[in-house]
Amino acid sequence: MTTSISDPDGTPGVSDQRGSRAFGRLHPHVQRWIYSANWTGLRDAQERAIPLLIQPTGDVLVSAATAGGKTEAAFLPIISNLLDDPAPGTGLQALYVAPLKALINDQYGRLTDLCDGTDLAVHRWHGDVAADRKTKLLKAPSGILLTTPESLEAIFVLRGTTVPGLFARLRYIVVDELHAFLGTERGAQLRSLLHRLELAARRRIVRVGLSATLGDMRLAAAQLRPSTPDQVTLVESAMGGQDLRLAVRGYVESAPRPGATGTRDGESEQPREEADEDATLTSTRLISTHLFDVLRGSDNLVFANSRGKVEMYADQLRRLSEQAHRPNEFFPHHGSLSKELREEVEAALKDPTRPVTAVATTTLEMGIDIGSVASIAQVGSPPSVAGLRQRLGRSGRRGEPAVLRTYITEPEIDSRTPLADQLRGSLVQTTAIIELLLDGWCEPPDPAVLHTSTLVQQLLSLIAQHGGVTPLDAYRALCDIDGPFHATSPPRFKALLRSLADREVIDQSTDGTLLLGEVGERTVNHYSFYAAFTSPEEYRLLTGGRLLGVLPVDFPLYIGLSLIFGGRRWRVTGIDDRQRSIDLARAVGGRPPTFAGDGAAVHDHVRAHMRDLLASDRLPAFLNVPARQLLADARANFRRHGLAQQSLLARGSAAVLVPWVGTRTANTLTALLRDQGIEAANDGLTITCERDSKDQVLAVLATLASAGPHDPIALAASVHAKQTNKYDMWLDDALLDEDYAARSLDTVSAHQTVLRLLKEASAPGPDAGGQ
Repeated sequence: MTTSISDPDGTPGVSDQRGSRAFGRLHPHVQRWIYSANWTGLRDAQERAIPLLIQPTGDVLVSAATAGGKTEAAFLPIISNLLDDPAPGTGLQALYVAPLKALINDQYGRLTDLCDGTDLAVHRWHGDVAADRKTKLLKAPSGILLTTPESLEAIFVLRGTTVPGLFARLRYIVVDELHAFLGTERGAQLRSLLHRLELAARRRIVRVGLSATLGDMRLAAAQLRPSTPDQVTLVESAMGGQDLRLAVRGYVESAPRPGATGTRDGESEQPREEADEDATLTSTRLISTHLFDVLRGSDNLVFANSRGKVEMYADQLRRLSEQAHRPNEFFPHHGSLSKELREEVEAALKDPTRPVTAVATTTLEMGIDIGSVASIAQVGSPPSVAGLRQRLGRSGRRGEPAVLRTYITEPEIDSRTPLADQLRGSLVQTTAIIELLLDGWCEPPDPAVLHTSTLVQQLLSLIAQHGGVTPLDAYRALCDIDGPFHATSPPRFKALLRSLADREVIDQSTDGTLLLGEVGERTVNHYSFYAAFTSPEEYRLLTGGRLLGVLPVDFPLYIGLSLIFGGRRWRVTGIDDRQRSIDLARAVGGRPPTFAGDGAAVHDHVRAHMRDLLASDRLPAFLNVPARQLLADARANFRRHGLAQQSLLARGSAAVLVPWVGTRTANTLTALLRDQGIEAANDGLTITCERDSKDQVLAVLATLASAGPHDPIALAASVHAKQTNKYDMWLDDALLDEDYAARSLDTVSAHQTVLRLLKEASAPGPDAGGQ
């Protein structure tokens, strides 16, 4: 629905066949701004949100596609209210929180323009804002403040005594890109900050969420108001938002030359390595050439999933620029580069006078101020629907279509090709993720996750804010029934306090007040404290004392685990958690699978959609001709192995499971099998049991089925490398096992999977035999 708008200096109001009551309720200044901006009408989300927010009675969630008018749906009525009913005294009246400084800077310009000519001030507060402007705001707070969760955290920590006065007149809290916070440590931090803000103000403040359209908007509502999500009024736009142009390009990577594949005991190793490198570079050159042809001359982001691939593609694109005698426009960006090099790329992306394409890992997915780009390229399978949605949000931010080009390489199939590659895992996963994105689905957060690391951060922040806090007040502020960490019980909170005290993170005075200990004081005083998130812990990979490289570890790690690194298959022979090192030995077997997007976690629903895609005959229009052929190959192998009827296959004397479950359930199932003596390895799409027959695996599955769901905390105790979040190193073993089990294991889903596998195995049907 769109309504036409007349000149407010002539006949005020909106007129169409039905009229617009919403426009007539806006302040005359806002009406004039709309008319001067040459709007032809209000969007449907704006029409519905204005009456809810101009005189608010509760929380509101506005959902629309990118460029669907969400920001104006919130701020047209908010600014009208603030102008119609100015509150006496000092204090901020509206708070806007966004995940990106780029968004804040963009909205600052728009809101400043909207408020121009009024007494309503607009401020921004993040790391790039000058200190004198922040000081000026603190002396006379008023109007609208735009900030990030990290900067809001800094206000609590550094200016805790000013918080009540600063937000005493606050009427609205607006959270933009709400979907980006779902299920993350940053999201837990934001929920805590909003709760603490209301505690400081001693009243409930209207919250307004702005979110991209999701399949289940209750997820975003629960992020906005965790205690009463059912009371959040949802305004979901029925209008199409930003156009999306997408294509998936498929490539086949040539198999190694005959006679150069090596042997099972590792002989002829160098020729095989050279052949694999040649094949990889062939597909890399083809992809790089296409990227060079379509991206040069504009600003773009290329996501390549791993640091090695980022460097490889950045190098190829640089060489193509040199061969074409053109200035290089392509630069790498990842966490292992120095801060100076990363900042040079970020500055170049913001420079309107030169075209730049950054080839990046997740470092440019969000949080870095680079403005908008012309297009997004994804090399390899996207990590998740949520991740792809976030990456797409970087493209087409100013009304232009969002552009996504995805490049998938699959190996040439031979007799030694692993089953995951026979099923074209990367191509099928990519197709499933894009289809789910177009359907509006997104990975839901797990309510069972404890977010203990972020609870530690918020406890230290609370102590810093008040100069000390009693254990009871801390529990009530953070873990009570309405608190952001209500899954933590009083006994568990007491255990956490003891663990932190043992490590000198906190201290307790004689009257019982919690204070910062030596370690806590040092941590809070460092600028990095304000962010709740961190990269996964990196472990050094060693073989025979020789360093192979480092690997971020955010998956279950155990002796005997198979790892793929440097194009080789390895078996873990030793783990030193203190030294953060992993000892490896060459593993026996065929060429490692290329599936699974560099180890990123995949949701159960994505895997189920992959199975549905393989079992169907639908042909997505966004696949190019080679990609369609890869899908046809996958479907042929899916039928040949009888995977529509069974998920446990014999492979000679070994067995392969294709459970069609996500990373968390598959990791749990793998750990359960290993606990029963099966040498199982989670390869992503498949679980390989190299030394166990199909009958042996079936017998163990029967044992697991009869035992019921396993105790997840007991299972977590057998896992190494559980310290994956920022402050996990301060948790004792019991706390860490509880947190890891809630975050990374799902024994109920694993047990349901076991029952399904047994049911399939007992059903009459063809035995697919080996691979």
